Amino acid sequence: MEDHQEKNGALAEAVALREQGRREEARERLVALAAQHPDDAEIAYQTAWAHDVLGLEAEAVPYYERALAGGGPAGAGLSTEDRRGALLGLGSTYRILGRHEEAVTLLTAAAEEFPEDGSLRTFLAMALYNTGRHHESTRLLLRLLAATSEDPSVREYRRAIEHYAEDLDAIE
Repeated sequence: MEDHQEKNGALAEAVALREQGRREEARERLVALAAQHPDDAEIAYQTAWAHDVLGLEAEAVPYYERALAGGGPAGAGLSTEDRRGALLGLGSTYRILGRHEEAVTLLTAAAEEFPEDGSLRTFLAMALYNTGRHHESTRLLLRLLAATSEDPSVREYRRAIEHYAEDLDAIE
């Protein structure tokens, strides 16, 4: 029990350091903590995030992948919100690293798992663009714009935007 409390305390301290802007110190502590607890999905996720905020995307990938693997026998998986964040983080990181097809595959599944999350669809649209699927990318963004915009002029033309999103080459 004490090990669990000690681990959670160390994790909370490292996250607090990141939130205070002491990102490198947070990363170092999280790397050590992840080495001590390789099956802990939450620690892996926080370690990935700590690398990402420092622009160390390639180093973040194995931690994101470990976090999404479910935590193993010793640890619980991620909360729903952290799972969503890890999927977004890994998909975005794949895209930044030029692993565009992997980003599309991951973000497509994530957008299906979390259909209410517009950020996942936005990052999916960017990855689709990177794979040359410009129509699909634009269609996805237009649908998202029509569904979520509070701009009165966009709201006024919502039905037209949704219609043309289905066939971008239509010239009626």
